[in-house]
Amino acid sequence: MVRRAASVSAVVALLLAAGIAPSRADDLDDQQQQLQNRAADVQSSLEFLDGKIAKSAADLTLFQGQLPGAQKALSDAQGRVASATAEAAALAARVDAAQQSKARLGRQIEQDQAQSEDTRKLIGQIATQAYKSGGVPDDLSLLFGSTDQESLVSSISLADQALRTQNAAMEKLNQQKAVHVNQSARLAAVEQEISDLKAQADAALAREQVARDEAARKKAAVDTLVADTTRLNKELTASKPAIQAQLAKVNAQQNEVAAQIKARDERLRQEWLAEQQRKAEEAARNSGGGGGGYVPPAPGPISAFGIRGPFDGNPPITSGWGWRATPPGTIDFWGTGGYMHTGIDFGVGCGTPVHAAAAGTVVVGGWLNNGGGYTVQISHGVVQGNALTTVYYHNSSVVVSPGQQVAQGQVVAYSGSTGNSTGCHAHFETWVNGSPVDPMGLL
Repeated sequence: MVRRAASVSAVVALLLAAGIAPSRADDLDDQQQQLQNRAADVQSSLEFLDGKIAKSAADLTLFQGQLPGAQKALSDAQGRVASATAEAAALAARVDAAQQSKARLGRQIEQDQAQSEDTRKLIGQIATQAYKSGGVPDDLSLLFGSTDQESLVSSISLADQALRTQNAAMEKLNQQKAVHVNQSARLAAVEQEISDLKAQADAALAREQVARDEAARKKAAVDTLVADTTRLNKELTASKPAIQAQLAKVNAQQNEVAAQIKARDERLRQEWLAEQQRKAEEAARNSGGGGGGYVPPAPGPISAFGIRGPFDGNPPITSGWGWRATPPGTIDFWGTGGYMHTGIDFGVGCGTPVHAAAAGTVVVGGWLNNGGGYTVQISHGVVQGNALTTVYYHNSSVVVSPGQQVAQGQVVAYSGSTGNSTGCHAHFETWVNGSPVDPMGLL
């Protein structure tokens, strides 16, 4: 049985898959590419079933693969918000502490200035009284707060005491000036610190806002992925009965196509073998031999066909030929562990000329109901005991008719997205002796 379309159990797996493991690649670009490849594989497995279903299943696979990374990015972004918030709060506390220090220094400077002013007044009073009295003041009570002249020992003693008082006041004034200079310098340093801290705090607040905006975007991305995943799960689950019915129909159609190719290739091989035997027996008779003991020739290498690719240039292959294993933890494909992608998909735009891989006879040139849309199928006859058929699906138009002989490289169709397809591409198959083989081994 040809497994070009996915099985019921495969679709169920795609409907209900909840734990598709994301890529472990260290490089994020590689990880994203692996997710894209996984989604492409899923889409290829359903390409002959239904374009919308295939797209939904591929998107579901992609979204589920992206969700863990998006959640991790959101967590990281929220961590950066917390760090930026803590940094801004710490700087704000430092600014507040510096403001309080500035206020204390300001009050201290005001007090020092008042004390310095009092000291200068005292020195001025001493100098004024000395000038007025021509030396030693007569009334020293002004200086010492005493009105009892008799309590003083002598005017000489008072003068000496006044001089010492003046000197002490001068020394105190100098100390006050030094303290004032030091405190002013400290105040200037604190003011500069406040300015620097405010600049740092503003930058921290800006970083916090950037982090919050980033976290909001990450949160929106996660919310979108979750919503899309939930929606696709619901849509595909609701479509399960229709999918099962369509799968049975498409699978039957695909098996019918495979049976037709196999029967025709086998008939052509038998005709070729019969012709080889006839030629051998005729040659034996002509040479006088009896013609008995004929041994059929062994098939030659399939590369002997010398086919070319269906497109000029080297378009990318978006999905290769071969086995696709069932994702871990999901339901099996027909109990076999996967499905077979029996062709290769070329990433070409709609309207790209499709060329015959080799000379042959057109068997199908028109619409097929197996999900392939406008299809060309060419029988290339038998070469060295091997029969070859090539098939070209999803074309936008076909320019050849059944029974028509075509040359290698002749344009037979134009690529498109007909049938059950989600976008412009070309599905190309090669069948040798009734079985699909990797086209890359023939090109």
